[in-house]
Amino acid sequence: MTENIRFECRSGNVFKDIGFPEAEAERELLKADLAVEIYLIIAGRKLTPAKAGELLGADQADVSGLQNGELDRFSVERLFAFLNRLNRNVEVRITPTKNAKGHQRVVAV
Repeated sequence: MTENIRFECRSGNVFKDIGFPEAEAERELLKADLAVEIYLIIAGRKLTPAKAGELLGADQADVSGLQNGELDRFSVERLFAFLNRLNRNVEVRITPTKNAKGHQRVVAV
């Protein structure tokens, strides 16, 4: 039995791949990466949404939305502030690129 398997090259940014304009796709991927880091910290500390909200200065609905990937209500700056409240430093590093346009990404250490 022979199966044909189809492969497609992707950009590395799911938001760009599904049709978001490039700038918006970069911002949404950045927010998603930040939200994943916040989620992992909250899960690692075994915090309830209520306790996490207390730490983040957000209500329980915001914490649940964040954990469910509902990121429309969060700016990048607000996600940075959440990370700060979770005892994380946020650093922005600007480097040259070989491409025509740069990109944004989160590297957690």
